[in-house]
Amino acid sequence: MAMSFKPSDLDSSAFDAQSSSNPIPSDATPVPLDPPSTSSTLSESEENHCSSSSPSSTPPPVHLPLSWPPDDTLSLQWIQHLIAAFDWSSKNLSPSEFPSVLPVSVFDTLILTASKILHKEPNCLRILDDSVASSDSTVVVVGDIHGQFHDLIFLLQDAGFPSDNRFFVFNGDYVDRGAWGLETFILLLAWKVFMPHRVFLLRGNHESKYCTSVYGFEKEVLTKYGDKGKHVYRKCLGCFEGLPLASIIAGRVFTAHGGLFRSISVPSSKRSKGKKNRRIILNPEANGLSLGSLEELSKARRSVLDPPWEGLNLIPGDVLWSDPSMNPGLSPNRERGIGLLWGPDCTEEFLKKFDLKLIIRSHEGPDAREKRPGLGGMDQGYTIDHVVDSGKLITLFSAPDYPQFQATGKRYKNKGAYIVLEPPNFDVPIIHSFEAITPRPKVNAYYDFEDVIDSDEELDLATMTTDP
Repeated sequence: MAMSFKPSDLDSSAFDAQSSSNPIPSDATPVPLDPPSTSSTLSESEENHCSSSSPSSTPPPVHLPLSWPPDDTLSLQWIQHLIAAFDWSSKNLSPSEFPSVLPVSVFDTLILTASKILHKEPNCLRILDDSVASSDSTVVVVGDIHGQFHDLIFLLQDAGFPSDNRFFVFNGDYVDRGAWGLETFILLLAWKVFMPHRVFLLRGNHESKYCTSVYGFEKEVLTKYGDKGKHVYRKCLGCFEGLPLASIIAGRVFTAHGGLFRSISVPSSKRSKGKKNRRIILNPEANGLSLGSLEELSKARRSVLDPPWEGLNLIPGDVLWSDPSMNPGLSPNRERGIGLLWGPDCTEEFLKKFDLKLIIRSHEGPDAREKRPGLGGMDQGYTIDHVVDSGKLITLFSAPDYPQFQATGKRYKNKGAYIVLEPPNFDVPIIHSFEAITPRPKVNAYYDFEDVIDSDEELDLATMTTDP
């Protein structure tokens, strides 16, 4: 059953309320800056901002600039101050004043700490092993956010902050299109550092060099950090490369940004078992396509700026770019130029083979779905795309009233949604829909939204970084 919420304008007092309702988790109080790596084990319910040079009439809610904790540990209070500072600056400062809120030195420390954690995690996270789960544990799954920082704040308030018994899995696409991708990504990194065993950040197709150069994030970073912008952008790209690709929750639910992926067959030659004589079968037209295995996913090389659309390392591109279809079978995703289309039969095969009950993917907003005949629209922030004998496939989108900047006069006015998974099996999705925070602070786009390609279609693959 879908539940709808209509947020009022953000109230900073709600941050304080979270302190008592979400005590600091026992495994993260405090979190050392260089924590050990963890291998974690997976029901429907205008010049950019105010460019005035005059001082703001509204004083900041916390002391600025923010500083890194002297004991090198993050706390819930530090994250609450970060949220309050970013919310205030989005309404009272020009983007070029961002370093007065979060200095480059603080950014550097945060992203270095987060990157160390992320790069040590496996491609496919195993969340909620029996050794971790408690009888009252829940998992919140979040779809695309796309720089809509204020809607993210509402989602966190509504679902409840991450805590000892509340896990979060974010399905990627934190940046681009929306005007506050940097704030969004920084906040999620802070949560990851604070609670590395409770907050999990997966990679989306927009966490790439190509997409961020086209859809605004690169320009946003350069605008906000000025002469240090290139340095900050490079750090973000390096962090993107470390984001895991997928998760399995409680052994029952598979989550990934785009979805399913192909098998890359590497048969050994009878004449020699050496690597030089192994053949990589890549031609889908000549050899057909088959679903990949979790073992293949675990061995894929994810540390690429742009997931390849050709060559030997296709699985990351499939996981990040693929889409479901109502047509049976696997086929190349020609509309996007990368990834696959997969039908209900493939969903059934994947669920049955790996003893799963649910796939939660993201990747498609209302603009993409209006061009997909046979599949539901994104009005409520989610669609149930496949219902098969072994379970379901759900597309989840968490950016309401998307995109923030729209060339057409008529807006989609879609809701966003998040999913709550509860014990004992964590495989019955409770879906919460919510409306966008209004009014949004006035701001100009960081990309040419009137001319840029819609829905990541027809990519200029020649400009993407190839990494065989």
